[in-house]
Amino acid sequence: MADQADVETALAALVANALYPNGTAAASVTGTVYRVYRGYPASPVLDADLAAGVVHVSVAPAGGGIKDVTRYPRVWREVAPVVQQLSATVNGVSVMFSGNCAVGQLAGVMVDDAAFPYAVQANDSPATVASNLAAQIRLAGWIVDYAGSTLGVPGAERFTARVVAGAGALQEIRRQVQEFRVSMWCPDPGTRDAAAPVIDVALADAGFIPLADGSYCRARFSGVTSNDGGADADLYRRDLIYAVEYPTTLSQLTPAMLFGTVMTSMNDVTVGNFLS
Repeated sequence: MADQADVETALAALVANALYPNGTAAASVTGTVYRVYRGYPASPVLDADLAAGVVHVSVAPAGGGIKDVTRYPRVWREVAPVVQQLSATVNGVSVMFSGNCAVGQLAGVMVDDAAFPYAVQANDSPATVASNLAAQIRLAGWIVDYAGSTLGVPGAERFTARVVAGAGALQEIRRQVQEFRVSMWCPDPGTRDAAAPVIDVALADAGFIPLADGSYCRARFSGVTSNDGGADADLYRRDLIYAVEYPTTLSQLTPAMLFGTVMTSMNDVTVGNFLS
């Protein structure tokens, strides 16, 4: 089922794709270096990056609680199967993504026992899929080698990657609206003014955004704030606030099994490590 973390991941992916349409191994659309992630920046890292001209873009709940807007009947909805066009080729502890991206595909990497899923967005390419997965893996504390549409985790003992296409059925049991804050932490006003319209347009134009469980959320503009620390400050911040409506769902048949391990013994069969 979708939750707050899935929404944050999807919003961060939209922002990263807008700033780096060819993946983070290539230059950004403004020429500035950006770090896009969930949560808030750590002060020592932020201070050092601002001094080097690096912009942080964080995605986090805006506060104010969650509003229950449940209104649809509880019925099973078939998730239309998608023709899988994206592929993952694993070589040791690295994977190269290739082919075509389409909504309904789910890409994922498993590093040791940790799984990292990514719901493919409409504006994705193999390079941006690899880039967004690399960002998730780095956030979990792994060192990641990333270039073009290839990523590797040299410290992994076990590594695999897959792409699956959605299928199955979902039942919506609750619907909620929650505000999320997309914050730009910039070293100067010009850098902030260059980044803000790129991010704002990407979020405003997103429409229905696919989530990892096969459902969709929708983001609507809710407000904007700017914070200039003064003439001697080196931090110029702008927050874009979007209200996101997303469902809580039950899966009758999972959209697709991304990873699975079956362990057998003489008397029983245990199934674990499934992620959809």
